[in-house]
Amino acid sequence: MEIKRDLYLNKLIRSMHNGMIKVVTGIRRCGKSYLLFNLFGDYLKAQGVDDEHIIKVDLEDRRNKNLRNPDALLEYIDTRIAKGGMHYVMLDEVQWVDEFEDVLNSYLKIPNVDVYVTGSNSKFLSSDVITEFRGRGDEIKVAPLSFSEFFLSLRVHVRKRWKSI
Repeated sequence: MEIKRDLYLNKLIRSMHNGMIKVVTGIRRCGKSYLLFNLFGDYLKAQGVDDEHIIKVDLEDRRNKNLRNPDALLEYIDTRIAKGGMHYVMLDEVQWVDEFEDVLNSYLKIPNVDVYVTGSNSKFLSSDVITEFRGRGDEIKVAPLSFSEFFLSLRVHVRKRWKSI
């Protein structure tokens, strides 16, 4: 069952290509990664964005441990950016990267790169991070499911199950 988070998806869509780093914040397990990687990723593909222009890195995944090094992450992203076309860089749980502010700031002046990041620990959610990106960051705060989102998804699920009986 997929729960549409249209409120947050539309905020991401409105912030596209605004020259800022899109910072998706919220408590753990509220849907930040799903919003970014699945819902927003599907939106980009529906708009005709090629898979090779969507660069996704889950930094919480142990298989990506080497990319927690800022220089390795920069190199990884750089090798995937072509000269033509817009590229969408999505970094999940970016607080795992030392000096992540420097990594993100490195992409602010590249015209064909649009950067989106998530984070959820106290270091990332601190006012220091928001201050670091003041004027260069666009924060999107994601909350856990509201009652109406939960109820609507439950209703859709029950209808589907009822029709199959």
